[in-house]
Amino acid sequence: MFTGIITGLGLVASITRSGRGGARLTATLPPRWGRLKAGESVSVSGVCLTALAPGRQIVADLSAETLRRSTLGELSVGDHVNLERALRLGDRLSGHFVMGHVDGFARVRSIVRRGNSWTFRFAVAGNLARFVVEKGSVALDGVSLTVAARRLKDFDVAVIPETFRRTTLGGARPGTRVNFEADVFARYGAAGWRRAVRRRRRPS
Repeated sequence: MFTGIITGLGLVASITRSGRGGARLTATLPPRWGRLKAGESVSVSGVCLTALAPGRQIVADLSAETLRRSTLGELSVGDHVNLERALRLGDRLSGHFVMGHVDGFARVRSIVRRGNSWTFRFAVAGNLARFVVEKGSVALDGVSLTVAARRLKDFDVAVIPETFRRTTLGGARPGTRVNFEADVFARYGAAGWRRAVRRRRRPS
């Protein structure tokens, strides 16, 4: 489990496709991260991956499902990725609960500078839009953000300078795809609401 507070940028060193539909990703770690332990969980642009070996880089296998559901399969050598280590018991929860289980994609529609921040508008598929709640949380490429406004198939988030500078969102452009994870509370809240509606519609 993660919080959506990015603690560094990694640099993709290699991504190698396997013959079985998966891939292996290698990315260097930020200078102050120290060494990973084998088996350690790391959020890589919002996707929970398992480090295969100890060291100053993360080497992780990507399943066919991960490649289908996330943008990790689109990475190239030299690209940056958002990194966050797994939450430890007793850590501060500065963002929101992020599972690292990407639901799908959101696409940047527009980026507008407003004062000292940027308003990003994202389009999201209808089956995912129901999990977006105004003033609720979403994780985009692993970054915990608050929904500023919501419409039928898109939503806005405000990105402050610190987030713009320290994450891959600073390099996003209209058309850029990012990994989308719904807030776990919004997901189960929506599921409960749908069950209640179905019960009300049943004939007595």
